[in-house]
Amino acid sequence: MPKTFYLFCALFFSSFLFSQNTFTIKGKVVDPTTKLPIESATVYLTSVKDSSVVDYTITNKMGNFAIKVKKSDKALNLKVSFISYQDFVENVTGLTADKDFGTIELKEASNLLNEVVVKSEIPPIRIKKDTLEFNASSFKVGADANVEALLKQLPGVEITPEGKITVNGKEVNNILVNGKPFFGKDGKIATQNLPAEIIEKVQVVDTKTKSEEISGDASGSENKTINLTIQEDKNKGFFGKIMGGLGSDKRYESSMLVNYFKGERKISALASSNNINSIGFSMDEIFDNMGGGRNSSVYYNDDGSFGINNMSFGGNRGITRSNMIGINYQDKWLKKVDQSGSYYFTNAETENANRTDRINFLPTGNTLTKSNSITKNGSDGHNISLDFEIALDSTATIYINPRFQTSKGFGKSSRNQITTDENLNELNSSNNDDYNENDNSNFGLDASFSKQFKKKKRGLSVNLEAELQKRDEYINTKSATLFADATPDDIRNQNRFENNKNDFMKLEVRYGEPLTDSLRLSLTSELTLRKIGNDLNTFDFNTGTNSYDDFNDVQSNEVNSKTTTYFPSTGLILDKSKTNGRINFGPEFINFDANSNYLGVRTNRNKTYVFPRVKGYISHRIGKSKSIYSFYDFGVQMPQANQVLPVENLSNPLSTFIGNDDLKPTLRHNLYFSFNDYDYQSRSGYYLYSGINLSKDAVVSSTVYDNNFKATTTYQNVDVTHNSYLGVNWNKSYKKEKRTLRFGAGVSFNYDYNKGLTNAVLFESKGLNINPRFNLTWSIDEMITVAPSYRYTFSKTDFKNYVIDKADNFIHNAKLEITSYMPKHFVLGSDFGYTYNSNIADGFKKDFYLWNVSLGYNFFKDQLLAKVKVYDLLNQNLNSTRTITPTAIVDAENTVLRRYVMFSLTYKLEKFAGKKKNDNMMFMD
Repeated sequence: MPKTFYLFCALFFSSFLFSQNTFTIKGKVVDPTTKLPIESATVYLTSVKDSSVVDYTITNKMGNFAIKVKKSDKALNLKVSFISYQDFVENVTGLTADKDFGTIELKEASNLLNEVVVKSEIPPIRIKKDTLEFNASSFKVGADANVEALLKQLPGVEITPEGKITVNGKEVNNILVNGKPFFGKDGKIATQNLPAEIIEKVQVVDTKTKSEEISGDASGSENKTINLTIQEDKNKGFFGKIMGGLGSDKRYESSMLVNYFKGERKISALASSNNINSIGFSMDEIFDNMGGGRNSSVYYNDDGSFGINNMSFGGNRGITRSNMIGINYQDKWLKKVDQSGSYYFTNAETENANRTDRINFLPTGNTLTKSNSITKNGSDGHNISLDFEIALDSTATIYINPRFQTSKGFGKSSRNQITTDENLNELNSSNNDDYNENDNSNFGLDASFSKQFKKKKRGLSVNLEAELQKRDEYINTKSATLFADATPDDIRNQNRFENNKNDFMKLEVRYGEPLTDSLRLSLTSELTLRKIGNDLNTFDFNTGTNSYDDFNDVQSNEVNSKTTTYFPSTGLILDKSKTNGRINFGPEFINFDANSNYLGVRTNRNKTYVFPRVKGYISHRIGKSKSIYSFYDFGVQMPQANQVLPVENLSNPLSTFIGNDDLKPTLRHNLYFSFNDYDYQSRSGYYLYSGINLSKDAVVSSTVYDNNFKATTTYQNVDVTHNSYLGVNWNKSYKKEKRTLRFGAGVSFNYDYNKGLTNAVLFESKGLNINPRFNLTWSIDEMITVAPSYRYTFSKTDFKNYVIDKADNFIHNAKLEITSYMPKHFVLGSDFGYTYNSNIADGFKKDFYLWNVSLGYNFFKDQLLAKVKVYDLLNQNLNSTRTITPTAIVDAENTVLRRYVMFSLTYKLEKFAGKKKNDNMMFMD
């Protein structure tokens, strides 16, 4: 560690040498006729010798630019580029002092349909009205880098360790390839597997619904979409990777992704198999599919599970063996139909051992629950998704997106648990052995029709959204729940058959009528239908017949609900060059119909409500670098059927649930605000966001415990609960020749105010969570990258009407990642992390180190990569967590991957119609 620390310090301090022997080139860019400044023109220096880009910047709103460059005797060209103007070029030789170019007048380009630029001199960045466009060849990455490595080089783009991509602080929720999904709009397979060298442009736009996209309306979302455009000569060819590896402790991994592109037609196939908690498609040249602490596969959830396109695979909670195959197809039929689709088959099996200590809060004294469990579960799934966009004519378009998912799963679990009072006197204990099988199906449909009329901005759109979910489950349970006092023990040996349905349908019709050039009247009708059904039948084991044929009516029931909502609204749509927004308001008519059949008694609850409804957003751009966004939504949330019907749910021997017919709907306010500022000239920016979710008449649990700590829970309304949050993120980058230094920092605050009832006493919990973080990346061209990061998590909760007044916890998480491409053909990686959990209970380890290392060698003209990797070199990885809730403190530990060594071989294949890109045309940001 000391050597690594000293190396890091040396690399860090050397970055400050950037400022030595530097000079400033500056000037102002204006229109030749109006003499007005031109904002966001691209100004860049290129080498006369090889045309490589040395540095670049963007003019500010006053048309001014400034570039700091190191002293040089080389001949350089200063170039200025902006759409609809001719490029300006002037030679700069012998940089020995500051140079002011004064006022530069760009000449208007003639005979332009859109823009004409010499292909070899496309500027690194262009900013259009609603599109931020990066020229991929201007950002230097390794010869075998993927798109994710390219994105990390783009100014304003950040990728978190969990894989979330943000652009100037705004989250990217949609990634397309040539405007179409690539194995789903999630896009992580594209960013982690497509080679950076085939990408021509990276375009960033506001995420739009299909209706907004077709009609040309401004986006109502703050999220961003990245569209990767492929070079024309690379859009016809075959490329991919095939990898296989074997390791110690019977670990293995394998993956394949092959692509065939030919114009509009793109066919891709993938497959993977491994037992190291990974889907297998993080084809990182250094670490491949190392799961666990790296969180590098497709996506990860907070609970450690991971997956892709709604297919979950387990995660840090246990060890998962997964297999997957898939195919993606894109094409254009009959010149009017854009089509894309994908199919997946997935198989996963996870084993886990869990240990949990739980402190249960009570008004008069706490209880302690300790449990241990061993689980094994698995599933086979099929997923089909299709996209059709049909241009009926120049004014009318139909979009259809059907989706179908089906899966079969099983689960086995063995669990024992004991609950005591504070003096360790036993209150109850239990043992469970369960086995379940389940069948799941999900059909979804998004469809829209958009029509634009002759009158400008007059339009009609019809949008349909539907989702039909079904789950059938069989559960065999053998349990023994023992109570300390004279209460009879609960011994069960039974089969349960449970059928669940959840159907949702929403039809929306919108008509827009222009009032002025920038203001439209919006008339909208929205009809929503949701049907939920649950049918539970329980059969006890009959010793007389030696079968499960003894119907248990007390533990069987049927519950159904149907909620119909009609929301006719009037609104306004604002669409100006820098400001857009929408507001809709009107009455919302709700019919809530719930019914149950329990112990032969049928109960019906039918009520009709009318509430006001308001929703809207506003977005405003301040110049090219700043923007403000805010939205507000006020509506009603209905209680669930089981919360209002007098049905006793006795599935859990230690916890009974029963509904409350007097529940009222919950009124919900949701307010959000954000401010964004990214200055491309200084390559720095920050992003601030805040919001609050407030619920009036919130539905909360009301739980009463008996002397054995057996719970009976119903539901009640409380006056107000809320959740508020605030965060700010900042990043900045410096670049000089081959060296780049990138900083990132941020902090988030979250405050929760919750209520509930325990033993008929109203409790309150006020939870504060603070998360500051810092990350730095220092690199020298393709030789070495050093990336330290640190995250601190502090949580504190204050309680009212409990024995305990407060609880707090903090976590330190530090990481140092070093990658090196020296010497030639070798690839070295070191990923070292440390985690400390402050107040986790005795018996749980508070801290651990996780160190992954990798060494690879490219040979056979770099088509083959041989590699050895060691996961968890120190053999210390663990999964211990502390969670503070309004009613308990939960400490838990789960099975995780421990040290293994993996040997792998990767074969890279590519055959394009065009030539490879010239490395001299790339540079590092």
